[in-house]
Amino acid sequence: MAKDSPTQVDSKFNNSVFSSSKDAIILGSGSFPKFTGEFWTSRQRQGHSLHEIAYRACFKPQLPKFFIESLTKPGDVVYDPFSGRGTTALEAALLDRHVIANDVNPLSVILSRPRLFPPTLSEIEERLGEVSFEKKVHADIDLSMFFHPKTMTEIVSYKNYFANRFSNHREDDVDRWIRMVATNRLTGHSSGFFSVYTLPPNQAVTPADQIRINAKRKQKPDYRDTKKIILKKSRILLRDVTEEQREQLRRIGKNAVFLTNDARRTDAIPDNAVQLTVTSPPFLDVVQYASDNWLRCWFNGINSESICITTARSVEEWESIMQDVFRELYRITKSGGYVAFEVGEVRNGKIRLDEHVVPLGQNAGFKCEGILINEQQFTKTANIWGVGNNQKGTNTNRIVLFCK
Repeated sequence: MAKDSPTQVDSKFNNSVFSSSKDAIILGSGSFPKFTGEFWTSRQRQGHSLHEIAYRACFKPQLPKFFIESLTKPGDVVYDPFSGRGTTALEAALLDRHVIANDVNPLSVILSRPRLFPPTLSEIEERLGEVSFEKKVHADIDLSMFFHPKTMTEIVSYKNYFANRFSNHREDDVDRWIRMVATNRLTGHSSGFFSVYTLPPNQAVTPADQIRINAKRKQKPDYRDTKKIILKKSRILLRDVTEEQREQLRRIGKNAVFLTNDARRTDAIPDNAVQLTVTSPPFLDVVQYASDNWLRCWFNGINSESICITTARSVEEWESIMQDVFRELYRITKSGGYVAFEVGEVRNGKIRLDEHVVPLGQNAGFKCEGILINEQQFTKTANIWGVGNNQKGTNTNRIVLFCK
């Protein structure tokens, strides 16, 4: 298979379209160029430190950066209809682009917006000193399998503090930052989290499953100093932030739009407003976003059962939903604007959603410029993708590029 280097593909992007390729994919609706190569690094933590917030099935910041730098200029609007932790939005802001982000899960705003308004460590430390821990407070659900009683008291105190600040219209950027970090530190698999050992922070197990984990590991929750953990994680997130970047992020953040709509209905976005969409939609039913985030929702006073996150169980159902998404994307995309739609190989590689995406975009009115396949050296287990390598993890990104 012929491979194009990043430089060659950059040149094609600078010409606004993919040029012809020796490799092509032939679908019922035509033949399209297919570009294969390592266009961005597969190594972990190579993006800006502000990206280091865990969320289930998120892509690396190098992916949106590649398309934002290639297909937009400073001041253009970049959008993500399935924003998740806000990778596209943050990367766009770091590159001085205007931001629109949408995700039906309100946790997305909690995890993404604060990073456009990064406080200083001294501001965070001072605010943490103002949060008093109420000794006699208790959670309204049993979380003793996750947290030491003293840690649980601190978590409930934070929960009450944020709820009070919000309801009294006193919540500010520092509060929202601390809320974001605390939400991210609730459960995990190291001493850097509030909980005893459990699954990684992007996938909260059920209480019953945690009881089994504790029994198997012969463990019980020990006390975790939540203020110390929040400060440590904040220091990591702010590691790369310069004063110039802090000013730029805040400038972009003041005009940024964060929506919590169904991606098929985003009336708040004007027609012909977006230069580039970079997104990765839910892939069939392989990721249970609502159930994975039940504990984060509890902490933030969100009813996880009320969040209607689409998890299609068949390709036909998924196509029907995504067809409506593409119609909405066509409405909001500028003439000459682009959509980079990242999908994966699911169900043990038997389904290549990129080949299903092409006609959806065309039906909406877009022109398919081609399929870009980013091949990577395997670095991390992610068995939901069903790619057949030694660890059943992902080593490819498949992006369909459309132009209006």
